[in-house]
Amino acid sequence: MTKEAQKKNYGSIMILLAAMLWGTTGTAQALAPMGASPLVVGSLRLAVGSAFLLFFARSQRVNFEPNLWLCWPSLLAGICVALYQFCFFAGVKKTGVAVGTIVAIGSGPVFAGLLTYLFRGEQLTRTWIISTFLAVVGCALLIGTKQGLTINIWGILLALGAGFAYALYALISKNLLQTHAPEAVMAVIFTLGFIFTLPVLKFLNWSWFCQIKTILVILHLGILATGLAYILFARGLTTVPVSSAVTLSLAEPLTAGLLGIFFLGEPLSLYTSIGISCILISLVLISRTT
Repeated sequence: MTKEAQKKNYGSIMILLAAMLWGTTGTAQALAPMGASPLVVGSLRLAVGSAFLLFFARSQRVNFEPNLWLCWPSLLAGICVALYQFCFFAGVKKTGVAVGTIVAIGSGPVFAGLLTYLFRGEQLTRTWIISTFLAVVGCALLIGTKQGLTINIWGILLALGAGFAYALYALISKNLLQTHAPEAVMAVIFTLGFIFTLPVLKFLNWSWFCQIKTILVILHLGILATGLAYILFARGLTTVPVSSAVTLSLAEPLTAGLLGIFFLGEPLSLYTSIGISCILISLVLISRTT
């Protein structure tokens, strides 16, 4: 195996580990107290995550170049991070968890493929197309069987906006990582993302927040499912193409599904089994070709 291939394999593993940490988000939120708004949890997740990323970057003696904070790519990536939170949770609220999650997560790899083809000239291989198709089908089977489907056009558009925001964030991050340290890029982007969500915090109901369980959930989401996860994702993204990285991140719903089965007591239906199999095959295919 060549040194370049080893780097890509290492990058794929980093992204898969990041996606597994993202996959704990749903289980963690399910353990949050009643009355904890998903939008509130998302904003607080960014607050803790950005603080952790800044602390980690400083502990690694990473230098923050002033132009990284003020350049348009960083600002746009920060906007994408904030928009993802708003579009995803608003889309789920309007069209339901099943459809909203399927559209948001499933559209991400498609948008990533189109954006990287248009702006980076990365060719969409047959393996990538097959892997992405299998992963999207797997997500639909895995998530779509959890409840009755409700279609709302505005909810669909918001969920598509979340998928596009995530893909654009990944593309911009890939470009920034060519000239800046991964820890610095993630710390700056997520701090800017949190700043852009600050107006929402003014209207929050904080009555449910002062509970030990709530604080533990927020710390888990911020430190592990955001801070550590995006450090791993950034390091993987330095060697893996954007389109492949976003497809690999579909290990997130796979992890969420398995956690739901083993820790939340969700039933393992035939459709769920097929969905898990589709995603696993997709991840194996894309990992062997990145």
